[in-house]
Amino acid sequence: MIYFSGFSLKDEQELFKDYIIKGDFTVCGFSYGSQKALEYVLNTTKRVDLLQLFSPAYFNDKSDKYKKFQLKAFHKDKISYGNSFFSNSGFTQNQKQYFSLGIKEELEELLYYKWDEKKLQFIVSKGIDIEVYLGLDDKIINPKKTADFFRKYCEVYAIKNLQHNLCNF
Repeated sequence: MIYFSGFSLKDEQELFKDYIIKGDFTVCGFSYGSQKALEYVLNTTKRVDLLQLFSPAYFNDKSDKYKKFQLKAFHKDKISYGNSFFSNSGFTQNQKQYFSLGIKEELEELLYYKWDEKKLQFIVSKGIDIEVYLGLDDKIINPKKTADFFRKYCEVYAIKNLQHNLCNF
């Protein structure tokens, strides 16, 4: 299994142990890591049977003004921005070991990444299954718009009473 971490996070994959289907041919990613996981699957020559996306960082529905505001807030005070992001994602102080302050370039990539239906179609055409997991109380992304985008190509699991981190603590 290959796993890609979310923005400002490290080694958090254990939080998704109830969802991850461990296997040699599974690729997973959380939030920003979902973008990385998708791109990995598109570009690898290795066998992949399953792509699991946990709270994919879907910002296709956000305005350029919103994205610029996020970058400006990050530039102004990286620590406060990171702490706010961590908290708004549903993480608790007991999970601080997963926090690792991200960099501006990663945040830009996360915000301006264009989720493309053609990429999903291509992956599915290769016989790769895609699963998307969303918390319906997510404060980072819009779970309804995210689900609407992905459901044409993927199995989408929308989970009540969970936030972006998909943990029930």
